Amino acid sequence: MTSTITYKGDLRTSMRHLAAGCEIMTDAPVDNHGKGEAFSPTDLVATALGSCMLTIMGIKVRDMGKDMTGSTVEITKHMASDPRRIAAIEVHIRMAGDWTPKEQDLLERAARNCPVALSLHPDLSQQVRFEWPGEH
Repeated sequence: MTSTITYKGDLRTSMRHLAAGCEIMTDAPVDNHGKGEAFSPTDLVATALGSCMLTIMGIKVRDMGKDMTGSTVEITKHMASDPRRIAAIEVHIRMAGDWTPKEQDLLERAARNCPVALSLHPDLSQQVRFEWPGEH
């Protein structure tokens, strides 16, 4: 078992990662009857994409003997209706560090092929943009 989830009432859940013992709360978004006081489940899906991309890139970077500390990702989630679902996720990755064009290509391919990216439905648009140091 990976995790447990408890419904806390008022459209909120508490999720516990069993191995680590850490906890995350979710709340329904304001546009779907909630208070929007925590990540929504769909926020977590979109955010997991960016986190997975950074993690996989981090593995590659570590294997290269380099460092990408300070790199950031901005996520923008776009919802659709009928049925309500995530229609698109914009991922803007800003890389810290010094990278050759070959390393940039390797890291971009690694990010686009992270497990979350490959697990999302192909109809969900993943719009990924990389910003490398020195680019504006």
